[in-house]
Amino acid sequence: MSSQSSTGMATPVTYPPPEQASTGSTMVPYTFPQAKLKLRQTQPGRTPLVLVACGSFSPITFLHLRMFEMASDFVRFNTSFEVCGGYLSPVSDAYKKAGLAPGHHRVEMCSRAVEHSSWLMVDPYETVTCDENGEPAYVPTARVLRHFDHEINTVLGGIEGTDGVRRKAKIALLAGADLVMSMGEPGLWSPVDLGVILGQYGAFIIERSGTDIDEALATLRQYEDNIWVISQVIQNDISSTKVRLFLKKDLSVRYLIPDPVVEYIEEHGLFRNEKSSKKKNNESSSTGGKDKEKEKPTTADGTNTPSSSTEQTTQQS
Repeated sequence: MSSQSSTGMATPVTYPPPEQASTGSTMVPYTFPQAKLKLRQTQPGRTPLVLVACGSFSPITFLHLRMFEMASDFVRFNTSFEVCGGYLSPVSDAYKKAGLAPGHHRVEMCSRAVEHSSWLMVDPYETVTCDENGEPAYVPTARVLRHFDHEINTVLGGIEGTDGVRRKAKIALLAGADLVMSMGEPGLWSPVDLGVILGQYGAFIIERSGTDIDEALATLRQYEDNIWVISQVIQNDISSTKVRLFLKKDLSVRYLIPDPVVEYIEEHGLFRNEKSSKKKNNESSSTGGKDKEKEKPTTADGTNTPSSSTEQTTQQS
């Protein structure tokens, strides 16, 4: 196993996860980050839990980080789980949309944002997964959760309890209310994906002002025992979209996003010319690339959720 840095990122080694074999996908050098994963529980009688947030993180904001802390508090006081780790999983570059910085930049920004966290890590899995032609490939949310399940419960053998017995960790999606609302819309998500995401794994959802989450949950009643809704005591509506708009207008974004992320954006000149980036993406689409996506519901970080009728194209953001 390779060495781990303080950010939770791992020194790359080449090994394709078993689930890649049936998909035709390839990967650049990669290893699963586990430096901050709690491999032994400290609270007896609780089930180990790992939270996974999938998104664009373009750029990552304080709200993304607060979601994990809110979820951790909720879990501690309201459930029988023990949080053993939290992961940010930046979406693939194949998710072509205006404002999406290249994957390596988004992974690095996330890594800098969680550098001093004792339990948050960044998994570049989605950004390094490629198709048979070596191009970035979509990784459906269901497959992302299976990936974490495989790495933590199969490769690592689960989490050791206080009694010395190793147990499977529960892998759960962490997301904003907009995501679960999109899941409640007929035809937007494939039933197979919903069965995996909400049925097999489950989700912790952060409520957002202005969203009628109860209406969405009513259509997902078959999964209600595997969905936990967390209220925001202090409302926070910072979004990546708003941060990019500020940057485009040459306005300060300090105290909206972590300082190391601000410094990285300034160092690399990111998000300053979205119009040309959008034009470039559209030109790529018209010359044999993926079809231009329709407008879709947004998630907690202000990004789009692709519609899907199959496991191959479902991806939350």
